[in-house]
Formats: sequence, structure tokens, C-alpha cells
Amino acid sequence: MSTFGQATRKRLEQLRKQGQNVPKIMEEVMEGATEAAVERATELTPPNGSAISGTGTRTGELAEAWSTDSITKPTMIGGVLRTTLANNLQYASYVNDGHRMDQHFVPGLIVNGNMLEKVDPSMGGITVGTKTPYVKGKYMKQAAMGRYKNAVKQELDKRIKENFK
Repeated sequence: MSTFGQATRKRLEQLRKQGQNVPKIMEEVMEGATEAAVERATELTPPNGSAISGTGTRTGELAEAWSTDSITKPTMIGGVLRTTLANNLQYASYVNDGHRMDQHFVPGLIVNGNMLEKVDPSMGGITVGTKTPYVKGKYMKQAAMGRYKNAVKQELDKRIKENFK
């Protein structure tokens, strides 16, 4: 079984043999694939219909950061075209990879019925981490990388087939 890199090089060589402008094609394919990856990461990043909600608890900032921090337009760095899938928020890796949850007190967070609410810390708080010792990751980055690879493969295959017609 070939790796993604080997399979991509093989497809690019086929395009080169067909007389295509491979650098231009690769630029276009990379940009589209990175945009697809950003879209997938955003889809999987909370809040995405999650059951936990309440006043001031979910902003969508983490999901929005994929589009602002990623670089979808390919740039030439050291003779290599690069795009970047990124989320620079401090807690992004914890949501992606999962994290341990130690029991601790959170001032200014209360339970109001079945909703969490942020309030003035003088009103009290709650102890968290009592029922869940580990929070599983969402693995949105890995899913986005899979979407990138699929998009590159499909687009290159499409361009190879177009040249056979």
C-alpha cells in the first residue's frame, strides 16, 4: 500500500507526462484541499449541536479560529509549496486531543436548572471534575487532514481523467 506522498507523486508524474503545468495544478489543488480541511475542522469543532449550553458558556470562537488562523493560499517556502491548517487558540489542543480533568472549584459558574451559567464570582461556584476524570478529544484536526488527503486525491484523479478525453 502506498503512502499519500507516494500516490500524489505518481499522479503528478502522470500529469507531467501529459504535458500539464504541474506547479499551477498543485497550487490550485492544495488551496481547494486546504479550504475543505478548514471546513471539516470547523464542522467538528464545538459548539456543534452539543448538549451543554448556558449563558456565556459557548461562543463558537474555537470553531471560527480555524478559518482565521489557517493559511489556505499556497506559499513557496524553501522551494516547497505550503499551506497551513491551524487553530492558535490556547485550548484548541485540549479539545482536539482530550485532557485529564482534575477535581477543582470554578468560581462564577453555577448550575441553574439543567443549564450552566456564568455569574459574578461572589455568588459562588461549582466543583467540576467529580464525575469525569478524562474528557475525550474531538480529533477535528485529524479528520480535517483526512479530508485534505481525499480532496487532493480526487482532484488530481479528476484532472488526469480530463486529459485522457
